[in-house]
Amino acid sequence: MLAKNPLETGERIILIFKRRGPSLPIHIAKEIGLSTLFTSAFLSELLSEKRIKISYMRVGSSPLYFIPGQEGMLENFSQYLQSKEKEAFILLKEKKFLSDLEQQPAIRVALRVIKDFALPFKRNNEIFWRYFTIPESEFKIDNQAVNERGQDLQNQASKPEKEKINFSTTLADAVASRKEKISQTKSHEKTKKSHKNKKSKKTNEKFLNRIKELLVKKSIEIISIEEFSKNSLTLKVTINNKEKLLVAYNKKRIAEGDIIKANKKSLDLNLPYIIFSLGEPSKKLNNLIEAVKNLSSIEKIE
Repeated sequence: MLAKNPLETGERIILIFKRRGPSLPIHIAKEIGLSTLFTSAFLSELLSEKRIKISYMRVGSSPLYFIPGQEGMLENFSQYLQSKEKEAFILLKEKKFLSDLEQQPAIRVALRVIKDFALPFKRNNEIFWRYFTIPESEFKIDNQAVNERGQDLQNQASKPEKEKINFSTTLADAVASRKEKISQTKSHEKTKKSHKNKKSKKTNEKFLNRIKELLVKKSIEIISIEEFSKNSLTLKVTINNKEKLLVAYNKKRIAEGDIIKANKKSLDLNLPYIIFSLGEPSKKLNNLIEAVKNLSSIEKIE
C-alpha cells in the first residue's frame, strides 16, 4: 500500500523514533502500516535529508536508524556485537580510553569496526581510542609510558636473534644448505608476487583516478569509499544534495550478476544506486532492464 501523503508519513516516522529510540526498518514498517520496501524508501529519503542517522552496527543483517541526539541509546543494542567486537566494547567502556599500541591485534581490529562506540584521536603521533560518550578533554596522557612503549619497540627491532645449535656440524651444514635453498625459492616467489601486486595496484589507482575525474566533471561529491577491488569500485556519493551509492565496474561489459550485486549493496545501505562501466550494456541486458521497469508483479498460477 502506498502512502497517500509522503510528507505526513515522514513526520509520523520521526515521531516514532522520538518515542521508540533507535529502531529497525521492520519495526517502523509495522507502526506505519506499510511494507518494509516502502518504509526503507522513506527512511532513505529522511537519511538523505539528514533528519535521521544510520548505525554502523548490524542487528541481523539490518542497521539501526535513529534521530540525532539518540547516539547514546545505541548502547542498548551492544549485545548484538560479535564476540571480539563485544570484548573491545566492554574494555573501552570500562577504561574510557585505550592506547592502540597496547592492545592485542584482534582488539585493535575490533576497535576499528565498532565505529558507533570507539572514536580515534592522536597524541604524540600515537593513536588512542575514547568511548563515544566520554569527551576527549578528559584524556590525560602519560608521556613516560608513551616514551617507554616507543623505546621497547625500538629495542625489539634492534635486538639480535640468539643462535641455538644443538646438532653435529655435518647435520647443521645440511640443514643450513636446505634452508638457503628454501629461502631463495621464497625470495623469488615473493619478488614475483610483489611485481604482480605493484602492477595490480597501479591498474587500480589508474581506474580510481579515472572515476574521480569523471565525478568532478559531473559535480558528484565522494563521501566515502565502501569497497575497492580489481574489477569494481563502490562509493557513497552526493548528487544534487542527495546521498546515493555509486558502483563503477572496471570492464566493458556488465552482466546481470553485477547489477544484482550492486542492488544488494544498495539494500544493505538503504541507498538508491547508479552504475558506471567502461562500455554500454549489452542489448540483451538493456532489454531486460526495460522489461523490468514495466513489471508490476510476478504471481504463481495455482
